[in-house]
Amino acid sequence: MSSPGQARSSGITFGVVGLGLIGGSFARAYRACGATVLAFDTNPDIFAAASIETVSGPLDDASIPSCDLIVLAAYPAACVDWLREHAAALGAASDMATGSGPLVIDTAGVKSMVCSAAFELAEKHGFAFVGAHPMAGTENSGFAYSRADLFCGAPMVLTPPPVDDFARLSLLDRAHTLLAPVGFGTFSVTTPETHDAVIAYTSQLAHVVSNAYVKSPSAQEHHGFSAGSYRDLTRVAHLNPSMWAELMCANADNLSREITGLIDALRAYRDALDAGDRERLRLLLAEGDRIKRALDDSSDN
Repeated sequence: MSSPGQARSSGITFGVVGLGLIGGSFARAYRACGATVLAFDTNPDIFAAASIETVSGPLDDASIPSCDLIVLAAYPAACVDWLREHAAALGAASDMATGSGPLVIDTAGVKSMVCSAAFELAEKHGFAFVGAHPMAGTENSGFAYSRADLFCGAPMVLTPPPVDDFARLSLLDRAHTLLAPVGFGTFSVTTPETHDAVIAYTSQLAHVVSNAYVKSPSAQEHHGFSAGSYRDLTRVAHLNPSMWAELMCANADNLSREITGLIDALRAYRDALDAGDRERLRLLLAEGDRIKRALDDSSDN
C-alpha cells in the first residue's frame, strides 16, 4: 500500500478525532483506499458534512475496539483531553502482549506536551501510542480544504515512547504499516524534545517572521512592486491564530530562543546600515549566502 487511489485498505477501520484540514485529509485518504472511517468532532455541522461521503459513523467508546488506527488531529490540549477521557476504553480494547487493539497517534505540531501525557496514559491503561507529526499542510484550515492526497510524498516524524528496543521497533512497524495507505514519502524517528527544538526553527519561527513581516506600513503599498520574494515570505502569515498560539506557547522556550537569535542577527544588519559600513554588510550577506548554499548541498547529497 502506498498512496490514496493506488492501494486498497478495505480491511482497515480508521478513527479520527478532529475533522479539520489534517484530520479531514486523513479521513479522505483512508476512505479513498476503501477503509471504514469513524470520526469525532465537536462541531455537529462538520461531522454531518463529513458523513456525506467520508465518515461512516461516530468514534466513541463503543466503536473504539473496531479501530486499527486512531489519529488525534485536534488542538494539542484537546487531543490529551480526548485521550484521557477514552483511555480506559482503549486499554480494554488492547492486548499489548499480542499487539492487538488500536494504535493511537497524534498529529500535533508540538510533541513534548502531548507525548508526556499520552505516554503516561498508554502505560497506565495498556494501549499503544506513538507521537507523530505529518510535515504537510496549507495556509487554509478546516474540513472544506482537506484532501485525500495532502500527505502524498510528505515527511512523517514519529516520536515513540521510551520503551525497550523490541517494543519500539514493534510500534514503529505497526505505524509504518497502518500509515502506508496515506502515501507518506519518508519517515524519521526522534524524541519529543528534539522534535520541538527543531520545529521551533523550521516551522514556528517562519510563521512568526511571516506574520510580523506583513505588519510593516509598506505592506499597504506593495502592489505592483512585489513578486516571488514577497509571495514566498508572506505565504504563512495567513494562519489559524488560536491553533498557532497554543502550539507556540507549548513550545515557548525553544521558540523564544530562536526569535532572540533572529533579532541578534537582524541587529547586525541594521547596525551595518546605520554605520554606512558597506563592507560589513557585504560580509553579513555573503555569510548567509554561504550557509544557505551549504545547506542546499547537504540536502542534495
